[in-house]
Amino acid sequence: MLRILILVGGVLVALILLLIAIGYALPINHVATREARLAAPPERVFSVLRDVEKFPTWRSDVKSAEVLATTPVLRWRERGDNDITFEMETVKAPGKIVTRIVDKRLAFGGSWTYDLSPEGGGTRLVITENGEVYNPLFRFMSRFVFGHTATIDKFLEDLGRHVR
Repeated sequence: MLRILILVGGVLVALILLLIAIGYALPINHVATREARLAAPPERVFSVLRDVEKFPTWRSDVKSAEVLATTPVLRWRERGDNDITFEMETVKAPGKIVTRIVDKRLAFGGSWTYDLSPEGGGTRLVITENGEVYNPLFRFMSRFVFGHTATIDKFLEDLGRHVR
């Protein structure tokens, strides 16, 4: 029985080391893009994206949002699965917003660029993530288990329901 436990433990350790080695071989940076067509006009979608304090009312992954500063740029902290501090570094109404994770203590970082354009009485929204995953095990998981677009997909699903 002890031999079996040692063998199983050894296999698990070897598997974890393999996943970490693969993670080290993957690039830290990635780019992921998704798009959606929303029924609301660009001005409304832009307004929803700018109103970070109301994120908890429609985003399923955000429990609370606290504005930390409004100048020189909008800075806020979202609490949910993770506590993350963001800055809205570019705002060009009603067509473009760029947000960036400013926390340095996380295993990931990067920015999202929101490009909005009118389409058929609604909005075509393209979100591009320029992501960074620092931890090699998390990098493996992000690439092969969760997928780089999982957070964007959930965001677009929540936003689509909200702006109907």
